[in-house]
Order: sequence, then structure tokens, then C-alpha cells
Amino acid sequence: MAPGEPGFDQAYQAAINGEVAAHPQSKTSAGTLEWLVARYRETSAWTELSLATRRQREAIFRQILATAGREPIARITRKAVVAGRDRRRDTPAQARHYLDAMRGLFRWAVDADLCKDDPTADVRPPKAKRSDGFPVWEPEDVAKFESRWPIGTRARLAFDLLRYTGLRRGDAARLGKQHVRDGVIRIKTSKTGQLVTITMLPALAETLAAGPVGDLAFIVGDRGRPLTKESFGNEFREWCAAAGVTKSAHGLRKLAATIMAENGATVPELESVFGWSGGRMASHYTRSADRERLGRTGSVKLARTETTRSDDEGEIRRIDADSK
Repeated sequence: MAPGEPGFDQAYQAAINGEVAAHPQSKTSAGTLEWLVARYRETSAWTELSLATRRQREAIFRQILATAGREPIARITRKAVVAGRDRRRDTPAQARHYLDAMRGLFRWAVDADLCKDDPTADVRPPKAKRSDGFPVWEPEDVAKFESRWPIGTRARLAFDLLRYTGLRRGDAARLGKQHVRDGVIRIKTSKTGQLVTITMLPALAETLAAGPVGDLAFIVGDRGRPLTKESFGNEFREWCAAAGVTKSAHGLRKLAATIMAENGATVPELESVFGWSGGRMASHYTRSADRERLGRTGSVKLARTETTRSDDEGEIRRIDADSK
């Protein structure tokens, strides 16, 4: 789309604001997959999805429509969906995102009486590869970053904001003065739409006071403008590399959750801070913290007693090791 073409101004403004632009009406043949996706984008089923989810699914739809956009809806069968999943089998996460996008589309289409059957109904997602995900920052990583980037730098401001809030990268990039009142941060997460409530810790307040910060977003670029999630991620990766650290922004979120759990945070407390629901993610951290605590306290008991055999009575006695 070039300047002067219909819809350019709207798309340009949406790009500046980090939003998904509304799609202008295009000449598509009724009854094709391309036509169905265009109708889907006009519904609340689409607009009620989070911005992050819509961006993700837009990328998937672009791939699909490039090869099958003009296919009649009736030709998008279970076999075709399975083939699409299997083409992505080497990246299970992409295969799951593909299925999620297609399921959202066809469930809506069935409800809207635009097609008879949902071809994704019985298609199973691929098994996820066993992985611990993004590695958590270790104390030596934190020390390296702080040494390279002191308070008063953009890198340190971004680092402390991530560390002391536990926000995802995209939400951290959006966070600004308008989200803080009476020493409390309140912001709806882009991914889940959950309102999170976080106390402004003194260490973070000190870093923000030193700056540099923007007006509508604390984290800004060299020219003082807010950053998109992607550009912030790229900059943070460069700052980490300069500090000799091979960890990610999400690794700081995991560090924040780990520290809270180890300090005795409950499942509801973790969910209120990190925007989770259902207990699964929060329980993962509390269980890990409990195992760590129980392992430390339980292993001490190995040194409490020892077992000996009495030569005269032939019976086992337990002797308090500490009394020797």
C-alpha cells in the first residue's frame, strides 16, 4: 500500500500506535477462504481478541491466504487442516498457533451459518517439545547487567522496570505515568486483558526518577518516543549482549515470579501480579519454591541421628548426633 491509496492513512496511523489496522474492503469472491477471513475480521469474535493474538493470527492468515485464499470454503477439509499442521511439525508452537487461528475462524463461521462443518474439530495439536522455556536470570547475570548499565541509562531503566514489575515485554513498553497512582501500578495486559496490580518498589521509583523516561511510556527510544514490543525486544537483546548476558526479557519475568514464590507469595498473589488465571502457572512457581524449601529443611535432618548396633543386646539404637 502506497501513500495516496485508499486506507493508507488509517494503516499508517495504526502502525504508529502499534495497532492492527482495519482491513479495507477488497474484491474477493464470495465463498472463498479469503472472503471468509475478511468477514471474520469484521466481527466481535475477532476484535475482542487481544492485540497480541490478532497480530499473531494475522501473520498466520497471511501465509494461508497466499496459497489457499481463493479456494472455496468447502475445500478446506480436515485433511487440509491436518496437512497444514504437519507442515509446521518441526516447530510445534507454530503448529499450535496455526490450529488456534483456524479453529477461531471456523468456529465463528459455523455459528454464523457460513459453513456447515468445522474442519478443525477433531484435529489434535502436536506434542510440545519438553523444554524449560526461557532461562531464568541468575545472580551473576544481574550483576553483569547492572555493572555495564548503571542507573541513569535507558538500558538500566528498562531492566529495572522488567525486574521489579514482572511485566511481559509488550506491557513494559506501554507502561507510563498514567498507569501509576498513589504508588501502585495498574495496567491491563495485552495478552490476556487481565488487570494487574503492582506496588511501586523503592528501587524502581529511584531508577525512574533518574530517567530517562517519556511522557506516555517510561521506556522510550533515542528520540524520546515510545517503542513497539518488537523494537524494545531488539534493543534489550543488544543491551544484554553488551553486558555479556545471554538471557531474555521474559527470563526477568520468570525471575520475578521465582523470587515472589520463594518469599512465600500465594497463588492468588502471583496471579494478581502476573495476570495469570486458573492457578496452573502460579502453582508451578509455588510448587517449585515449596520443593526448594522442603529440600533445604528436610536434608538437615540427615545429620540429626545415626544408627548403631549394640554388641551386647544385638539391637539397633538411635544416637543423637548432636549430643556427641
